[in-house]
Amino acid sequence: MRYQSADIISANPCAASASSHGVAVHGRHSLTGYVLIAGMLCGLSACQPQAPQSAASTPPPAVIAVSAKTQQVAEELQFVGRVVAVDRVDLRARVEGFLKERRFNEGQLVAEGDLLFVIEPDQYQAVVEQRAADVEKAKADSQNADAQLKRGMELLAQKNIAKAKVDELQAAASVAKASIAQAEAALTAAKLDLSYTKIVSPVAGRIGLASLTVGNLVSPASGSLATIVSRDPIYVQFPVTQRELLEAKRKIHEKGGDPSKIEVKVRLPDNSLYAHAGYLNFIDVTTNQGTDSVTIRAELPNPDGILVDGQYVGVVVQRGAPQSAIMIPQSALQLDQQGIYVFVVDADSKAQVRRIETGPTKGANVAVSKGLSEGDLVITQGVQKVRPGQEVKVSPDQTAGEGTAS
Repeated sequence: MRYQSADIISANPCAASASSHGVAVHGRHSLTGYVLIAGMLCGLSACQPQAPQSAASTPPPAVIAVSAKTQQVAEELQFVGRVVAVDRVDLRARVEGFLKERRFNEGQLVAEGDLLFVIEPDQYQAVVEQRAADVEKAKADSQNADAQLKRGMELLAQKNIAKAKVDELQAAASVAKASIAQAEAALTAAKLDLSYTKIVSPVAGRIGLASLTVGNLVSPASGSLATIVSRDPIYVQFPVTQRELLEAKRKIHEKGGDPSKIEVKVRLPDNSLYAHAGYLNFIDVTTNQGTDSVTIRAELPNPDGILVDGQYVGVVVQRGAPQSAIMIPQSALQLDQQGIYVFVVDADSKAQVRRIETGPTKGANVAVSKGLSEGDLVITQGVQKVRPGQEVKVSPDQTAGEGTAS
């Protein structure tokens, strides 16, 4: 087989290099020499195989980072509680009769002493008048008995009447006086029953639905006619386990605090915090044997009536006085088998792993008790693209103000 130099050159790029150096290749007798020369030339850097594109030419991943900042934060405990009215009254009829009037609109605020229901009073007014007449009769009988006794005493002095008869007159006078007291007591009871025909509000608060309408026969057996609950202030009750209670008492004692000064906040169903904070005012004296928990109560102002009796709410209890702590967004936290860590950007714009210990949370932020210093640049977004020691490009954090807000 015959080889042409052009064929060899096209088959091996290094042959082009040999040709460019002035080496002439002629026919089959020069093939061995050509291969040797080509191998020597391919050892030069110009004939080295092309290396793949280096990692350094890949642009660094873009991340968003915020500076760790020091804020005042207090350790908080979360519970589920129930709103309880300070005063709750079920209005009931204390006498029997037909309901004559209802003098309120359901759901309105009522003041203490407001007239709410009227039961027909006619029969009770008649009984009062009858009992008043009984009192007058008893008084008249008593006067007559006293007069008879007086005459008997005079006749006894003249020895014109037996001593036994005078004793009878004296007993009759005493009975007449007792009848007055009895009649007066009956009159008082009748007046009391008459007063019960007017049902008034014993407390100030908001009144609920009326269970019976005008015209119905009511009695003590009719049950609640309506319910009034006080509005301001209001209680929030929540259970605390014995372990949590003992730990809280120990910490309060160590810091010389006052349990009555422990601040309590309420988280509403829409996850917002109620505007007014309260304070603990009662710890139950018994433990629930089923849950090993103790009921604790806090009192809060409720001027706008936002908290409603029976409502479920979240309870946030501040444990201890606020202290300075490094705060970072919770979105920066990463977790592996060794624990919690974050990525920070060093002075060379490289991502480095920092092992940290966390403390209480505050909104979307978390306190860092160990592992970070104020001013450390912590990556909050784009962590999934980062490897330890890798150079990163920090973009301006558009939410930095939100991430570090108190």
